[in-house]
Amino acid sequence: MSRRGADGRNGFSLDGWVERDGHRLSEDEVRAAVGADPFAPTCFGGEFFLRYGEWAARDHFGIRDGPAPAGTLTCGGEVVGTVDQVHPPGNLEAAILTAVELRATDRTAVALSGGVDSALVAALAERPAVVVGLEDSHDHRLALELASACGIECEAVTVTMPEVEEALREAVGLLGAPNPVDASIAATEVFVARWARDQGYPRVLTGQGADELFGGYARYLESPDLAAALEHDRLDLPRQVARDRAVASSYGTAFSPPYLDLRVVAAARALPVSSLIKGEVRKLPLRTIAAEHIPREFAMAEKKAMQYGSGIWKTIQKLARRNGHRRVGDYLKMLGGEER
Repeated sequence: MSRRGADGRNGFSLDGWVERDGHRLSEDEVRAAVGADPFAPTCFGGEFFLRYGEWAARDHFGIRDGPAPAGTLTCGGEVVGTVDQVHPPGNLEAAILTAVELRATDRTAVALSGGVDSALVAALAERPAVVVGLEDSHDHRLALELASACGIECEAVTVTMPEVEEALREAVGLLGAPNPVDASIAATEVFVARWARDQGYPRVLTGQGADELFGGYARYLESPDLAAALEHDRLDLPRQVARDRAVASSYGTAFSPPYLDLRVVAAARALPVSSLIKGEVRKLPLRTIAAEHIPREFAMAEKKAMQYGSGIWKTIQKLARRNGHRRVGDYLKMLGGEER
C-alpha cells in the first residue's frame, strides 16, 4: 500500500458532501485532495461515501450509506484508517452555527417538532420545515406556533390511523425486527421522508443526537451516574443513525443531524456533566444558546419525543389493541411475520 495519491480519474465517485476546516469542498477539490494523498479523507468532515480507485471512505457516523464500515478508510477492501475529523473542544454555540451553516443548502428542509433541538436548527437554517402528527397533536400546535414566532415556513402533515398503520408496516419491513421505540420513531420518519421526496428535498436537517449529548432524556433526572448513562446512550448513536438512514434512503433523501457534527460533539463532551441538568431543567447549555435565537418560552419548554408529541405512539398502541395485542412488541412481531 502506497501513500502516493490515488488517480482521481480512476473510478472516482462521491455521494454526499465533504468539508474540511469548516469549508465545503467541491467535487474537484475532493478529487484533488485524494489525488495528492489517499489518506486525506481521514481528516474529512461531512456526510459522504467516497470511492477513488481501490480506496473508499465513509463519514464518521455512517450517515451516508456505502459498502464500507462507518468512519473507515479502506483500500482494496481492507480498513487502513479511520475517518475521524479531530476538533479541539471549542465554543458550543460557534460549533452549532457552523454545523448548521454547512448543511443548510438551498435543497434542504428541516424536520420540526417544536422542541428546542429542532427549533434551534430550524431558526438557524432558515429553510422550509415540516411537522408530522395526528390532527391537533401537540407537535402540530407547538411547531406552528414556533414557526409563526420565528418567521419559519412550516408545513403541517396531518396523518390518520390507517396511514400510521401503513407507515408502521413499512418501518418494520425496513428495519427487520425493531423494538417498539425504534418502530414508532421510524414510522414517524416515514412521513417526513415521504414529504421530502415529494417536495424535492434531498436533505432534511434533524435534531438527532441532542438528547444524548446534552442530557435530554427524562430518565437522566433519576440516574445515579449521569456520566455513565450519557456514555451508554452516546455509544448507541451509530445504531440510531442506521435506523434513520434506512428510512430516509428508501425515499431518496437523507436525514442530516447537525448535532452529530464532530465539532459539536467535541464541544458538548467538554462540558461538565453537572452543567447539563439543573433541577428539573434538562439540556440547559443547549437551551441557553437557543434562547439567543428563538423566543425564550420555546427554548425552555419541555417537550415529548417526536413519536409521542405527534400522537403516533398512542395510535400504534390503539392499533395493537385493535389487532388483539396488549403489547406493542407482540403487534410488531405479528407485522414482522407478515413481512416475511
